[in-house]
Amino acid sequence: MTPERLGLLWGITVFSGAFARLISSISGFPSVVILLLSGLFIGRSGLGLVEPLDLGQGLETIVGLLVCLVLFEGGLNLKLPEGNIRNTVLKISLIRLLISLSAGIIIAHWLAGLSWQVAGVYSAIVLATGPTVVSPLVEQIQLSSPLSEVLKAEGLVLEPIGAVLALLLLEFILGDLHGIQEVFIALMQRLGGGILIGLCSGWILSEILKKIKNADSFGTELQVTLGFIFLVYGICEYFLPESGLPASVASGFIVGKREIIDKEKLDNLIGELAQLAITVLFPLLASDVSWGELSPLGWGGLVCVFMMMVIVRPISISIATIGKDLELNEKIFLAWLAPRGIVTAAVASLFSIRLEQAGVLGAGRLQGLVFLTILMTVGIQGLTARPLANVLGLTEKKV
Repeated sequence: MTPERLGLLWGITVFSGAFARLISSISGFPSVVILLLSGLFIGRSGLGLVEPLDLGQGLETIVGLLVCLVLFEGGLNLKLPEGNIRNTVLKISLIRLLISLSAGIIIAHWLAGLSWQVAGVYSAIVLATGPTVVSPLVEQIQLSSPLSEVLKAEGLVLEPIGAVLALLLLEFILGDLHGIQEVFIALMQRLGGGILIGLCSGWILSEILKKIKNADSFGTELQVTLGFIFLVYGICEYFLPESGLPASVASGFIVGKREIIDKEKLDNLIGELAQLAITVLFPLLASDVSWGELSPLGWGGLVCVFMMMVIVRPISISIATIGKDLELNEKIFLAWLAPRGIVTAAVASLFSIRLEQAGVLGAGRLQGLVFLTILMTVGIQGLTARPLANVLGLTEKKV
C-alpha cells in the first residue's frame, strides 16, 4: 500500500468515527451502534473505501495497543464492590464462564451453523459484556449502586478471561495445543502471568508518577503513562500472547487505587484517549465485515443471538444471584443488560483473519455472528436500558 493510500484510509476511518459520535450526541442513539454502522458503510459492506487488511501485520499491533489503552482506563476506574456484593460479582463471573460458554457453543453450532471448534471460539469471544459500552450506559441512565458497580466489574473481570480463552481455543483448532488439559494450563499461565505483571507494573508506574507529581509536570505524567503501559503490553504479548489484556486491567486498577497520584487529572486525559481509541477501532474493525458474512447466518443467526440474550444470560444470572445480595428488580435488570463492546469486536476480527489464513472454514461466519451479537445487544439493550431502569426504580433520585 502506498503512503498516500494509507493516509487516506486513516483519514476516512477517523472522520467516519468522529461523525458517528456527532450523530450519536445529537440523536441520543447509542454511539457504539452508530460507530459500527459507519464502519459497515465505509468498508466492504458499503462503499469499499477502507480495507483493514491493507494494514498487513500492523493491524494486529495497532488494535492490540489501542485495546490495552481502553482496558487500562477501565481498570483505572474499576470499583470492586465490598462484602457480599463483591462475592456476587465473582459468582456471576464463574457461573457465566461455565453456563454461558457451554450454552453458547451449542447454540452457535445448531442455529448459526458454526463448526463445534469455531462455535467454541465464538462463545469465548462473546462471553463478557463490554465495559466500554456498559459504563456510558450506566452513567447516562444514572443507575444506582451497587448495581452499577456490579455491571462494570463483571465486564472487566470476564473480558480478559474470554479473550485469552478464545485465543487458546483458536490455538487448539490450529493444532498448537493438544487436549483440554493443555488449554487449561495455558489459560492459567497467561491469566496469572498477565495479572502478576500488571500488578507489579502498576505499582512501579504509580511510584514513577509520584516522583513526577512532586516535580509538578503533568504533561510528562501522561506521556510516561502511555509509554509504560504500551511497553508492558508489548512485553506481555512477546512472552505470553494475550496476557497483555489482563495485565492492562490489573495495572490500571493498581494505579487507580493508590492515592499518591492526581488520579482525576490522569483519568480525564486517559479517558479522552480511550474514547478516541474506540472512535477509531469500531469503524476500522466493522469495515472488514461484509454482507456476504452476515446474510448466510439468516434467521438462525438472529435466533442464536436472541437466545443468548433472553435465555442463557437470565439463567446464568438467576443461578449466580441466589440469595439476598441483590433485590429482585436489580436481578431483572442485571439479567437483561449485557451489551458487547470493543474488545469483542477486536478479538473477532483478528481471530477471523488467523482462521482464514489457516484455511479453516467458517472464519467469515464467526466474524459476522460476533458483529451481529454486538449490534443486537447494544442496539436493543442500549435503547431499552433507561426505560427498564425507570420502571424498576433503579435510577438515582435527583436532588
